[in-house]
Amino acid sequence: MTTENHSIVTEFIIMGLSDHPELQLPLFILFLGIYIVSMVGNLVLILLIRISSQLHTPMYYFLSNLSFIDLCYSSVITPKMLVNFVSKKNIISYSGCLTQFFFYCAFAVSECYMLTAMAYDRYVAICSPLLYYNTMSQRVCFLLVSGVYTMGTFSGLIQTAYLARLLFCGDNVINNYFCDILPLLKLSCSSTYINELLLMFLVGFHSLVTTVPIFISYAFIFFSILSIRTAKGRSKAFSTCGSHLAGVIIFYGSIIFMYYKPASSYNVIQEKVASVIYTMVIPMLNPLIYSLRNKDVKDSLKKVIKSEVFPRMKQ
Repeated sequence: MTTENHSIVTEFIIMGLSDHPELQLPLFILFLGIYIVSMVGNLVLILLIRISSQLHTPMYYFLSNLSFIDLCYSSVITPKMLVNFVSKKNIISYSGCLTQFFFYCAFAVSECYMLTAMAYDRYVAICSPLLYYNTMSQRVCFLLVSGVYTMGTFSGLIQTAYLARLLFCGDNVINNYFCDILPLLKLSCSSTYINELLLMFLVGFHSLVTTVPIFISYAFIFFSILSIRTAKGRSKAFSTCGSHLAGVIIFYGSIIFMYYKPASSYNVIQEKVASVIYTMVIPMLNPLIYSLRNKDVKDSLKKVIKSEVFPRMKQ
């Protein structure tokens, strides 16, 4: 496609969640609150797992990495979105847009694989408890987490590289609150066919590679729980897996709804709602889901508060 009568885009204008002036302040307060809760919750969980010896187990090692991913994931998107609520025109450079998309994509994919690693960890803990610490050794945990970040980085690089090949000329208004792939494909003045195929392939690949092990793990977990004789034991196992399963359903549901379809079926309102769920709501919910219903985390928090806060107050 020729671009003779068009200037090449060097910056984008991000429209944000709403163009109604009366909604800007309420939305700013709402999402600022969500971001603060998300940051505090994930930071507290990371620090608590690091300083509490009771939580130095494979399960909490994966959980601390999930919190780190959520912390970064939310920070890539939310601050820029908050700026949009208090400024008349939210501008982001072309390179800044690609950078934001790369980190967003990398952390989103990393979260998928981290949830899978956590499912495997729960499978070993419930189905082979006597071999748990041998199977989930420090080396195995490190390799799993390294693989998680490697897959996320690779996916972000390949998506960003193919996005950088597109030409953007004329319209530079992104009808979203961050630089996401579907709104950018709508703005391109060159063919996006390869990008759409790549997007569908990668979403399908990551969904298959991560969800199939989760389903298999939970199938074995379910049958193993049924064989537990005591009601208390079954309840504890279900409680441990329930938090993780809830996070999986919410995260994968919004991701698949968002991306596993052609760009031609793009709907602005639906995409924004789905985006809000997995870029802001899920990073806020994860520390709450994994801590409020977890006795070990609550006990460790109480110990830290008693040993660190109360002595200082007495001084």
